[in-house]
Amino acid sequence: MNADPAPDVPMQFASVHIITDDLDRLVAFYEQVTGVVAERPDPAFAEFVMPWATLAIGHSRTVPLFAPGAARAADNHSVIIEFQVEDVDAEYAQLKPLIGTWVQEPTTLPWGNRSILFRDPDGNLVNLYTPVIDEAIARFSGRTPSAT
Repeated sequence: MNADPAPDVPMQFASVHIITDDLDRLVAFYEQVTGVVAERPDPAFAEFVMPWATLAIGHSRTVPLFAPGAARAADNHSVIIEFQVEDVDAEYAQLKPLIGTWVQEPTTLPWGNRSILFRDPDGNLVNLYTPVIDEAIARFSGRTPSAT
């Protein structure tokens, strides 16, 4: 796991695993979005290891290793992949040339996060957000490691 497990929590969230038919394209996209270089332990698999969780991307040919037909590439309609960032408006400006169509340009949501939404090349919905009101900042303090 990526973080020290909490002694009173029986399970630690480890990763989100995306299945794709074009691994290299999706890895290159997320390297640009996150600024993290993917680890490639196998030609059909990549991981973006971050302090508290990992974004894993596997080629569709890996699905039978889990269970044949258990997942389909580019067929997500219910999950949003979220990344907390220091300044969502700065991320928006930086990513504008990369993202063709924005689902949502910078918007402050009722629960206090400033957010942008876009789709990755496989159509998965991605949210970058920054807590911006006092209640949201307090809610997230202690949840994620501070940048050093």
